[in-house]
Amino acid sequence: MRRPRHLSAEERALWDRVAERATPLHPTRQEPAPDAAPLPKSKKPSAPRNPAPDFRVGQKADTTRSHDIMRPLVDRLATAPVNMDSKSFGKMKRGKLKPEARIDLHGMTMAEAHPELVSFILGSQSMGRRLVLVITGKGKDRDEGGPIPTRLGILRHQVPQWMALPPLSQAILQITPAHLKHGGHGAYYVYLRRNR
Repeated sequence: MRRPRHLSAEERALWDRVAERATPLHPTRQEPAPDAAPLPKSKKPSAPRNPAPDFRVGQKADTTRSHDIMRPLVDRLATAPVNMDSKSFGKMKRGKLKPEARIDLHGMTMAEAHPELVSFILGSQSMGRRLVLVITGKGKDRDEGGPIPTRLGILRHQVPQWMALPPLSQAILQITPAHLKHGGHGAYYVYLRRNR
């Protein structure tokens, strides 16, 4: 640590002349002139009396608090509110309703699949269809072990998001994973609104 520098006699005289000519900001408050005497040397800091307590990472973390990680897509679709007739919804989930049309998006990129899906859904609604099947596939495991994991089945996760956005959102009444005989988690039942 550097020692403090004290004013010499010449610097002290210059400071006194400047202080005589200066107008104080607060005339009622009087402060003593800077002291030319050297400051007493400080003692070296002594060791702390209490040693540091044991520390473990996460010891104060609140594990009861819910996290903000998004639930899996299947869980989100399962807990989504039912917007259609509950009797028809039950039949659809059990695979008792037969889809009137289907589109297979296997092997397509996102850029190819999105316009195909939009034209299929809007075209089906204009034809008066009510239940269609959108096959996305379950996806391949493409995680190369990098720092950011990739999801299994990019189209499987992207298709419901596309359906929740315009122009498809106005045409769709309900989306749910398909029954095993129609593709299981690799396909979606899409129940369309009536064309008005």
